[in-house]
Amino acid sequence: MTQRTITLKISGYQATIEPDRWVPGAYTLVVDGTPQSHVNLDDPSELFFEYIQRIGHVIDQLGMPGEPLTAVHLGAGALTLPRYIEATRPGSRQQVIELETDLVDLVRAELPWPKSASIRVRHGDAREVLGKLPSGLHGTVDLLVVDVFSGARTPAHVTSIEFYREAIALLKPNGIIAVNVADGPGLTFARSQAATLLSVLGDVAALAETQILKGRRFGNVVMIGSQQTLPLEWMPRLLAGGPHPSKVVAGQELRDWIAGAPIVTDQTAIQSPPPAKNIFQVRPGRD
Repeated sequence: MTQRTITLKISGYQATIEPDRWVPGAYTLVVDGTPQSHVNLDDPSELFFEYIQRIGHVIDQLGMPGEPLTAVHLGAGALTLPRYIEATRPGSRQQVIELETDLVDLVRAELPWPKSASIRVRHGDAREVLGKLPSGLHGTVDLLVVDVFSGARTPAHVTSIEFYREAIALLKPNGIIAVNVADGPGLTFARSQAATLLSVLGDVAALAETQILKGRRFGNVVMIGSQQTLPLEWMPRLLAGGPHPSKVVAGQELRDWIAGAPIVTDQTAIQSPPPAKNIFQVRPGRD
């Protein structure tokens, strides 16, 4: 497949699907110059971006290996994680919410996922559609992934305590929310997101490359949380899974890391900080 580019009707951003020059059968979705998804059609269980690999390791810890899951994904991209779940846990029931209808149409046409997969795509704003999901879904979800970006930034309205209260109503008592947070030196945004999640959940942990968690460079921090205590045995497994160097911050260490950062409300919410244009360049080879 050759490179294909469209202009998205809602945001006006350009979306491009590019063949991976180093991995046969793999493609990258780039939106507004930012690589947003990487998909290996020949092996959907292979995850490329570091933060996606970390979420993949969390998914691997849920329930029994290979056991089907009920999952909801806020933000579609090229459906990397829904494909991963279908490949590693056949029979899973998944809902995907995406604002840009023509983005989904592009991905469906150029990077189709298996017709046998139980993946339902719902169109619209993540927070609005979240409030319209079937009531029968509430309290049944094993995994909720929040990976909502407009270009390279997370919109403010999906970062507040009000949003997270609505979102976690979907989870089973032991269900997991995984949130992709992008931030830079100082980690003001990420620390406030951790404080906000901890205010509505029983337990929260942060996973990232060590230098990112120390606030030394821009990157992605994966926040995971549950209404119940996160299993302690997960932590060394998540560390061992890499990519390296990596760190998991939880318990009192997480509270110290938050360091009094404010809880985000609808009134105080802001979008995530913009990265420098050269931050998210896809590197040669694999992570």
